[in-house]
Amino acid sequence: MFLLGTIVNGLLIIIGTFIGKFLHRIPEGMKTTVMYGIGLSVIVLGLQMGFESKNFLIVIISLVLGAVIGEYYSLDEKLNAVGQWLERKLGNTGEGSISQGFVTATLIFVIGAMAIIGALDSGIRGDHNVLYTKALIDGFTSIILASTLGIGVLFSAIPVVLYQGIIAMFATQIDRFVPAALLESFIVELTATGGVMILAIGLNLLGLTKIKVANLLPGILVTGLIVSILYFL
Repeated sequence: MFLLGTIVNGLLIIIGTFIGKFLHRIPEGMKTTVMYGIGLSVIVLGLQMGFESKNFLIVIISLVLGAVIGEYYSLDEKLNAVGQWLERKLGNTGEGSISQGFVTATLIFVIGAMAIIGALDSGIRGDHNVLYTKALIDGFTSIILASTLGIGVLFSAIPVVLYQGIIAMFATQIDRFVPAALLESFIVELTATGGVMILAIGLNLLGLTKIKVANLLPGILVTGLIVSILYFL
């Protein structure tokens, strides 16, 4: 079952959110310090991923073109609009913005190499170990996020399952038409590009910046396009 790892990932995010809700009585000072800890950890993870690039010019071009596309289509506003729609439907619990929880958790859980590599492994080899590992990380992270940002974190499980599920489904056929060398190069540069985005998320969590990370997401597609062009040239 090529979707098993993705389903487990989604379930642990949901379970972690409910556990986090029970921990909402944590003192505000402790929540703030914990959130700073998450922010710093996310920054280090982003830096580590960013240094994986073999050609950082690809990363720069991908982010620039991705930002242009994202700003043109206002992806950040649209993602926030989904969160605000959920907030209107469910009502604000007073324990954090549903919109903020949804957007922040979605970006953290979706951006990154583990989501793509894990989904590819699930689809190509039926190996779910990477997604199982990601599921555990996301589960623990959702506990902390939910305790500080509220129930909106739960809804991030939906885009995570859809995103990874589509990749896994596509991956069941990918080895038939994508050369192994091209796929490997794409994953390396995707890791670096995603790392810069994760770094931006960490800075936002620390309150140092207000970067519209969702508007950078098209950079992932641009990375694939550039890597493919360079490979065939």
